[in-house]
Amino acid sequence: MSVSRPRIIRTVRLPEEAEKRITASFDAPPPPSSPLSTEEVFRLAAETKAQAVLVTNSSPVRADDAALIPESVGLIATVSVGLDHLDVKAITDRGILISNTPDVLTDCNADLTMLLILAASRRMTEYTKIIRDGWKRGLGMDELLGIRVSGKTLGIVGMGRIGQAVARRARGFGMTVLYNNRRRLDPQKEQGATWFENLEDMLPQCDILTLHLPGGPESDSLINAATLSLLPRGAVFVNAARGRLVDEDALIEALTSGQIAAAGLDVFRNEPDPDPRLISLPNVFATPHIGSATRETRTDMGMLALDNVEAFVQGKPLLTPVTA
Repeated sequence: MSVSRPRIIRTVRLPEEAEKRITASFDAPPPPSSPLSTEEVFRLAAETKAQAVLVTNSSPVRADDAALIPESVGLIATVSVGLDHLDVKAITDRGILISNTPDVLTDCNADLTMLLILAASRRMTEYTKIIRDGWKRGLGMDELLGIRVSGKTLGIVGMGRIGQAVARRARGFGMTVLYNNRRRLDPQKEQGATWFENLEDMLPQCDILTLHLPGGPESDSLINAATLSLLPRGAVFVNAARGRLVDEDALIEALTSGQIAAAGLDVFRNEPDPDPRLISLPNVFATPHIGSATRETRTDMGMLALDNVEAFVQGKPLLTPVTA
């Protein structure tokens, strides 16, 4: 391989424009036909003396894996904003840098959140089934009535980039926005939203609740039987953040009992094999973890990861570094 071009391994095939850039400017094996395992990634990196590895959550680098990263690798560039699949401390303790791809996927994730809110509230799973089954009869005036989203009160848990983008969209529906965050935002970023320091104080006021915070031990099962019981009966629940935030047994019970009228879910505890009890419920509208899955956003994510690689090999600061 040429020594003048950055040497990389990518664990998945990237969108077309990013692949063209790799062909033109990087030394790399051909794009894989299916996601590489962590073991395969490290084997290829050792064989090619790769300087950087582009990963996604399909190739996690845990604490034990970090010890096996080849010596040639100086950067793990994750093509994601989330870091659940990386043991950041274990990697950085080895002197290896980490970058991610924040900001470029904010709008698409916020757009999907609104899709989930609307689809869950308006019973899209049930309506779509009627159409696919041939729509044999008309519906009565009182049948399969959904929930009007306009004018409702939306509670946002986690008011970072994506949470704020959801709030902007919600205002277009005339919704009142509440949010729970560690710290209150400055008034300019709040744009009229009301801060609650304690989640338990906010929940009884939420017609719709949506999650936008990272997964981690401290937030595992944040949504559980106790928190779900604090929502008004018939509330709508949405999660496009992380599956581990939710006790799915408790959510199934709440959806079955009517405590929660409907849920819109893009993430699950066990991916890509979610609990069949959950996704089979008629009042669940589900998508397969596709918050960033648009041509524009996935291309931008790939390009930003490559920008970080180029900055690294040129001895420049990373554009979007991750620290322990």
